[in-house]
Amino acid sequence: MGLEEEIEELREEIAETPYNKATEAHIGRLKAKLAEKKEKLETQSSPGGGQGYAVEKHGDATVALVGFPSVGKSTLINAMTNADSETGAYDFTTLDVNPGMLQYQGANIQLLDVPGLIEGAAGGRGDGKEVLSVVRTADLVVFLLSVFEIDQYDRLARELYKNKIRIDTEPPNISVRKTHKDGIRVTMGDSVSLDEETVKSVLREHGFVNAAVTIPHDLTIDELVDGVMDNRVYLPSIVTVNKADLIDRDYLPTVEAELEERGLDPDEVTFISAEEERGLDALRERIWEELGLIRIYMDKPGRGVDYEEPLILREGQTVGDACRKIGGDFEERFKFARVTGPSAKHDEQQVGTGHELADEDVLRIVARK
Repeated sequence: MGLEEEIEELREEIAETPYNKATEAHIGRLKAKLAEKKEKLETQSSPGGGQGYAVEKHGDATVALVGFPSVGKSTLINAMTNADSETGAYDFTTLDVNPGMLQYQGANIQLLDVPGLIEGAAGGRGDGKEVLSVVRTADLVVFLLSVFEIDQYDRLARELYKNKIRIDTEPPNISVRKTHKDGIRVTMGDSVSLDEETVKSVLREHGFVNAAVTIPHDLTIDELVDGVMDNRVYLPSIVTVNKADLIDRDYLPTVEAELEERGLDPDEVTFISAEEERGLDALRERIWEELGLIRIYMDKPGRGVDYEEPLILREGQTVGDACRKIGGDFEERFKFARVTGPSAKHDEQQVGTGHELADEDVLRIVARK
């Protein structure tokens, strides 16, 4: 029996097994075994790890536009960036990953127009694995849907999940440390509903004989498997609905209802027309917000504050991160910094490398000569 047949049998057994406390450990073993088999199949079908698409990351952040063929990704990226992608009113016009640079608020944001996903992409159909490998390297996923096919979201999310991409969720809070003896020891918080034997079963299926496992909070079997595999990618996402100019206002409640069925708040979805270039300012702003970028205006000796080309950082980053991004030997020669702006208690506050910066701070670094 081949791996694909074994995988299908495991899926069928999981689907046919009723979930309860008596079967929990068994289902845990099956799901752990399924994850291992899928990993092995992927390795076999992609010798050397697979080539993927060679897209070099540039700029301050990278965004992947994910959508089915002919949903309008190429038109959108052309309208928002300096890219020039071949477009046409037929399927599969995007033949390769097409990067473009969105310049917004002083930041350079790389947008990747990846080839249209089709169902089965995670299994290798339509160069799907190569496409998905590009998505894994992004900082943000933008789902681009047709206003007439909101159900595309279900299929796209499913393909990303199959390729170990977890959208809008945090990595499971689990610690697994290999030990030399004493078998598998499990420490769980009071809120954890999984049985201890279930946890041990999953770890044994992944080859653990001796290990110390700590699970402070409740999680599902799937999240447990994700945590043990430790090769999942966790990315934020936003949803954009294209071709909104083609619907009547009376049809809008239907679209909103379909979004809500998928747990998507219509007020959080950006409606656009890439062809008519409507709604693009709102989309740019949404991308900026979701990436969590901040502008730092550098006070340069003898030249004053540079408001034209800010240093772009992420929310939560520090003066030390600013030094590293500037490059050179700033980090080694750092003496102190002065900050004026939202993060400062007062103008020209003297701070160290651990000071957390905020959007539109003015930063002057004083370095040793």
